[in-house]
Amino acid sequence: MTEVCTTCPYCGVGCGIRAKATGDRELEIRGDKCHPANQGRLCSKGTHLGETVGLEGRLLYPEINGQRVDWDDALALVANRFVDTIAEHGPDSVAFYVSGQLLTEDYYVANKLMKGFIGSANIDTNSRLCMASAVAAHNRAFGEDVVPCSYDDLEQTDLILLVGSNTAWCHPVIWQRIEKARTKRGTKLVVIDPRRTETAECADLHIAVAPDGDIALFNGLLADMHTRGLVDFDYLERHAKVPEDFWSKLSGSAGEAGVDQADFIALGEMVAAAPKMVTLFSQGANQSLCGTDKGNAIINLHLATDRIGKPGAGPFSITGQPNAMGGREVGGLASMLAVHMGFSPEECATAQAFWNSPVIASKPGKKAVDMFRAIHDGSIKAIWIMATNPAVSMPDAGFVREALDRCEFVAVSDVMADTDTTAFADVKLPALAWGEKDGTVTNSERVISRQRTIFDAPGEAKADWQIIQQVAQRMGHGAAFDFDGPADIFREYAAQTGYRNEGKRVLDLSQWSAISDQQYDDWEAWQWGGVSPFANGNYSHPDRRAKLVSVETPPQSANPDYPLRLNSGRYRDQWHTMTRTGLSPRLSQHRREPLLEVNPDDAALRGMVDGGFARVRTAQGISIFRVAISDAQRRGDIYAPMHWTDQMGSGGRMNMLPDQTTDPVSGQPAFKNSAAEAEAVLPEWRAFLVSRERAILPPLLYWTSSRIAGGWLTELAGNGAIDVEAMLPEGERLEAVDMKRGMRRIAVRGADHKLAAALFLTRAGELPKRDWIASQLVSEELSDAPALLAARPRLAGPDKGPIVCVCFDVGEKQICSAIAERNLLSVEAVGDDLSAGTNCGSCRPAIARLLAAQHEPELEAAE
Repeated sequence: MTEVCTTCPYCGVGCGIRAKATGDRELEIRGDKCHPANQGRLCSKGTHLGETVGLEGRLLYPEINGQRVDWDDALALVANRFVDTIAEHGPDSVAFYVSGQLLTEDYYVANKLMKGFIGSANIDTNSRLCMASAVAAHNRAFGEDVVPCSYDDLEQTDLILLVGSNTAWCHPVIWQRIEKARTKRGTKLVVIDPRRTETAECADLHIAVAPDGDIALFNGLLADMHTRGLVDFDYLERHAKVPEDFWSKLSGSAGEAGVDQADFIALGEMVAAAPKMVTLFSQGANQSLCGTDKGNAIINLHLATDRIGKPGAGPFSITGQPNAMGGREVGGLASMLAVHMGFSPEECATAQAFWNSPVIASKPGKKAVDMFRAIHDGSIKAIWIMATNPAVSMPDAGFVREALDRCEFVAVSDVMADTDTTAFADVKLPALAWGEKDGTVTNSERVISRQRTIFDAPGEAKADWQIIQQVAQRMGHGAAFDFDGPADIFREYAAQTGYRNEGKRVLDLSQWSAISDQQYDDWEAWQWGGVSPFANGNYSHPDRRAKLVSVETPPQSANPDYPLRLNSGRYRDQWHTMTRTGLSPRLSQHRREPLLEVNPDDAALRGMVDGGFARVRTAQGISIFRVAISDAQRRGDIYAPMHWTDQMGSGGRMNMLPDQTTDPVSGQPAFKNSAAEAEAVLPEWRAFLVSRERAILPPLLYWTSSRIAGGWLTELAGNGAIDVEAMLPEGERLEAVDMKRGMRRIAVRGADHKLAAALFLTRAGELPKRDWIASQLVSEELSDAPALLAARPRLAGPDKGPIVCVCFDVGEKQICSAIAERNLLSVEAVGDDLSAGTNCGSCRPAIARLLAAQHEPELEAAE
C-alpha cells in the first residue's frame, strides 16, 4: 500500500505523518518532512501510533442499554428523545458535549444542529478545559480569537518565555524547534512554572512562580519596562486603546508573584534586552480561576512594547488538542455562535440567514462546568457526549458521575466500548477512530491539515458527522444536513466564514468555498491569517485597535484543613485518559503509575517515603497515589498526573479532587491550584502481577495496570487477606513462600509451558524488579522454576535501568555507563553513541540531567 499523508491525533502541534499499512491494522509511521509544523520530526506518541490502531476494546456496533441493536433503532431513539425533550421542556433542556478530538467537519455539523435547528447554545467542548481562557483573552485584546504567531517565530526570536508549559514533555516537536533556535541563534529561554520540570532544568532562567502568581509577575514586568522607558507609546497611540487609569493601576512585584527578587531582576534584564520576544503559554496559565487575566497580562506586555505582529515576537497560546482550534473556528463552544461570531442581534441574524434555519441560539449556552451542574439539577435532561470522557476529565469528577447517573437520557459516541463515561450511556454509538476518519484539523499556528483514511471502517462504525447528520434527518431537518461527504461540509463551513464578513474577521476561508472533491482530497497544509495576522497593526475590534486590559491578581485565602496546593498535568508519553496511549507497551514504560510528587520537607512532615503510598484529600474527594519525593516541587505544592481512569486503576484519580471553581470570564476550570492535604498510607501488603490477560481484581486499597509486551503489569496494595486464586489463570503452578518476611511468589505456566502469569507479594520485604519477569510473557525461551520465582535469570544479563528514551528503548543505566566509559560530554554525543534523544527529543532534558550528575566535580575534603 502507498503511504498516506495525514496528521497526528495528539497535541495541537499538528504534526504531519506518513503512514503505510503493512498488515491487518498494522502501520509503519514516519514524520512528513514536507509538513510545515514538524518538517519530519515526531514525538514518542506520534512515533508509536502503530501500537494503538488495533481493535482491542473498540465499540463496533450500536448499543441500547448494553445490548447490540441496528443503527436505525439507535438513531431513532436519540432523535426521538431529543425531539420529545425539546417539545416538553424547551431547547435549553438538551445539550451536546463534544471534543477537540473531533474533526472540523464533525464539529461544524454538531454546532449547526444545536444552534441553528435546536435553537440552543448548549454545545460545549472539552477544549473548555484547556484553552478557553486563551480564547477569552484573545477576544478581549484583539476582538477575535486569533493566535498572532507562527512556529517560525520561535526560530527568529532572541528570547522565549515559556509560561505554564512543560514543553519538552507536552509539545516535544516545538521543544526541538526551541533547541534549534538556542543552538543556531543563541536564543535565551526562561521557564515560568511553579515546578522545576525537565523543561525548566534546561532553561537559562527558571522562575518558580507561586501558583497563580503569573499576573503579578507580568504586571511587574510591564511596570519595569515602563520605568525603563521601553513602552512604545507611539504604537499604542496608533494601534491600541489603553484605559485611562491603566498605568496608575498597574501593580505587581516579585513578592506578590512568590518569586525571588534576584530572579525577577534577572528576568527584567533579559526582557529589556530582547525586543524580539515570544511568550508561549499553555495549560499552566489557562487552567486557573484567573486564566483569562493571565493571558491578558501576557498580551499587555507584548502590545505595550510593540512585540507583536513582527517576526520573532508575540504572545503564543499553544493548544493541547489536535483540533481544539478547529472547534473554536466553527463555533463549537457555548460562548460563541459560529465562525468567530458572538451573539449580537446582527451576528445571530447573519448565522440564521446563512443556515436558512428555523431558529437561532440568541445567547451563550452552558459552559462545561455549568452544563454538568444543570444536568445534576435536572434542568438539562438529555445529553449527547461525543469523543470525550468527562467522567474522568472534568473537575470534581464524582459530581459529574452523579449528574450522568441522574440524567434522563445519555447518548455517547465513542471509539471505545468501555470508558468511565460509556458506563452511564443509554445509547452507545460507534464512531471512527484516527486512521479511519477523513477530514481536517487546525493546529496551534492556524494551519489546516488533512486527516485521511488509512483503514476501512471496522464493524459498523460511522464518521461522527454522519451520525449527527442522520440524527438531524430523523429530527426533521434532512434538507439542511444533506451532505455527501466531508468535502461538502468543508465547502459550507468555508462559505460561512466569508458570509457578510467584509473584513470584520481574520477568519475567512471563503476562497475555498468552491473547492472540488479532488482538491479537498489533495489538500496541502495551509495557514489562514498568514504568518503574522496582525502585521499591519489592524485588529478585529470595530475600531481596528487592540485593547490593553487592566488585570489584578485575585485574593487567595488559606484553608488550614487543606494547607497544600495541588497541581496537575500530563505525563510525557501518555494522552488524556489513556484510551489510546494506554494500549501501547512502549508508551507505558516512562511512568507506569500515577505518582504524587512531593517536596522532601512536606513528605518528612507527613511521614511519607519515596515509593510508598499517600492519600490525597480535598473537599471534593480522596485518591491514593504512589509517592515520588522530589526537590523539583516547591514546598507546600504537590503534583499528580490526570490520566488514570476506572479502566486503568483504583488509584491516581486526580480529577476527583479539584473543585468546580472556574475563571469568571472563560468558564475554564481551575485545575492547577486546588486546596489539598495528603497523608502517608501504610498498606499491610504490596504486590505486583504480570499476566497475559487483564486480571479480574477484587476491591483493593490500590491497584493500577499498565500495558507491557504480551500482557499487563498490575501493581497492587491492600489490607487483610487477598484472594490469590481469583487473580491467576489456570495452568501449571510454581510457588515459593517465605513466612518470615511474609513473601509469596507464584508463577503459572500455560499449556504451551510458557509463562502465563506471575504474582509477587510481600508484607515486609522488598519486591523484585519487574522488567525481566514481565519480558517472560513474550520470551521464546522456557525459563526454569527458580528463575521465574526469583524474577531474574540464572545468568544475569545487562540491566538497562528505567527506560529514558522510549523511541530507541534506551535505559538510564545504559546511558550512565556510556557516559562514564566513553567520556561522553554532551546530549549530542550520547545520541551519536546510543541514538537516545535523536528522534522526538522529549528525553533530551533527562539525558542532560544524567550528564550533569555524572560530570559533577567531586568536592575536595576539608583540611
